[in-house]
Amino acid sequence: MSTHTQDSVFHPQAARMNLPGIRNVTFEQPFHWLRDGAKDMLKAWPLSLFYGIVFALLGYGLVHGAWVKPHLAMALTSGFIFVAPLLATVFYCVSHRLEHHHKLPNLWVPLISWRANPASLGLFALMLVFVLSVWERISAILVGLFLSGSGIGSLADLLNVSAVQQHTDFVLAYLAFGGVLALMVFSLSVVSLPMLLHRKVDFATALVTSFMATKLNFAVMLLWGVMIAGLIAVGMATDFIAMAVIFPWLGHASWHAYRELVERE
Repeated sequence: MSTHTQDSVFHPQAARMNLPGIRNVTFEQPFHWLRDGAKDMLKAWPLSLFYGIVFALLGYGLVHGAWVKPHLAMALTSGFIFVAPLLATVFYCVSHRLEHHHKLPNLWVPLISWRANPASLGLFALMLVFVLSVWERISAILVGLFLSGSGIGSLADLLNVSAVQQHTDFVLAYLAFGGVLALMVFSLSVVSLPMLLHRKVDFATALVTSFMATKLNFAVMLLWGVMIAGLIAVGMATDFIAMAVIFPWLGHASWHAYRELVERE
């Protein structure tokens, strides 16, 4: 792959792919995306809050359902970040309509927005299921290697300062493996999912575009990823209560990130 620039727009080139131009963004832009996301959320607050509550309850149920199985609870808690971009498609749909000054959809329309590009979105969903399965196995291996015989019987046993200090090697290994996997998923999904909803492009084109957008704006996108992870951590730390607001906020903001990163048709 090679790129050239013109007016701060990169034009990636890949064999047999018609890739859109990618804009060069500044460190201020992630804060603008959050601001614009908040505006969309306020304009469409009934839809945004409804789906925010639904996904917060889903996350709460999954994590607490596996609470007494440390590796599974940790895999689902951290894995929430992996599947979040797919769940956020409902917010991309709403922001798209707001952008074009369309009437807000009824409650169920965002849920069927996948019909805009069903084959490619289906492939993306399968990819995320595979990644989450791999992460669950990695989590089980790390727990077996570092926590076997430690007396850790539930996730709550790890959520205190003394436990973290006692099992620093496990925490560092878990963060290292999880961080690498999260960065990979982030780079492949940050642009691709809203792009698949918005444009008639195939799965591979969307993935490559997302990867190139991350690569060409790596420092800014790293900041954006850290901001997303930090806000999701806040949502989880409140037992998913704050997630009802944070998740739709990030979903709407991610739509604006896509619209600024990818050159418009």
